[in-house]
Amino acid sequence: MKREKHIMDRRVILAGVAAAALIGLGGGQSQADDLQQIMQKGTLTVGVKADYPPFGFRQANGDIVGIEPDMARDLAKRLGVKIALVPVVASNRIQFLQQGRIDVMIATMNYTAERAKQVQFVPPNYYASGYNVMIPKAMKATSWDALKGKTVCAIQGSFYNRGASEKYGLQLSAFAGVAEALTALKQGRCVGFLYDDTAIEGQLLKSEWSSYDMPLPSQDAEPWGISVKKGEDKLAAKVHDAIVDWNKTGFILKLETKYGIKHHSDFVVKAHDAAKKG
Repeated sequence: MKREKHIMDRRVILAGVAAAALIGLGGGQSQADDLQQIMQKGTLTVGVKADYPPFGFRQANGDIVGIEPDMARDLAKRLGVKIALVPVVASNRIQFLQQGRIDVMIATMNYTAERAKQVQFVPPNYYASGYNVMIPKAMKATSWDALKGKTVCAIQGSFYNRGASEKYGLQLSAFAGVAEALTALKQGRCVGFLYDDTAIEGQLLKSEWSSYDMPLPSQDAEPWGISVKKGEDKLAAKVHDAIVDWNKTGFILKLETKYGIKHHSDFVVKAHDAAKKG
């Protein structure tokens, strides 16, 4: 009986050691930073917009193209890995990053203090935009007061929704994506579309919106930031280096021209000028 008990005790000890070893191996894997994992798998996964021309949109063949997808491709090239683009929208992009479904987010996201608590923004910021509204030319609106009390389509999760509603008395009808909001606009369920001014510029290039305009002054311009998960400093450093080089070379300015933006962003122009001087 003593011998059997000794054998059982030994088995329990060995099982405990094996379990500890497995836990240790698992812990080592979980501690691997995102950059290391990206290099090991040979692919950088970036969350981008697919409904936001010219910053991110789908071609007829389904490929996602635009200013930010091109930035993502350039970043992957700098890392020496392949690129995988994942479409995101304002209501899910932070969750996708936190959940590890994407490594980096380049998705027209404004920097805010609240968002900085959830993700790690990488300096310097790469773009900036304010909010505006696309309305029928027939309205002949000359001030935001013309929209007071009227229903305006918007996108869920946009940081300026509350401010625009309170400041100008807009009655917002929020949708999950751009396509849904624009459909509602065409159906007459709202008088205008509240969105980033840069995105509205992209829509106005399309013939279907030839009877619409953006006559009102843009409001509350805020910088856009590329983000990674909290604590991913090594990956953030690589992203930082890329942004600095983009500013020096005028890479983003060239992408604006490539994708039909007629007037360069003042933010990007100033960043390029500053980078050339310093």
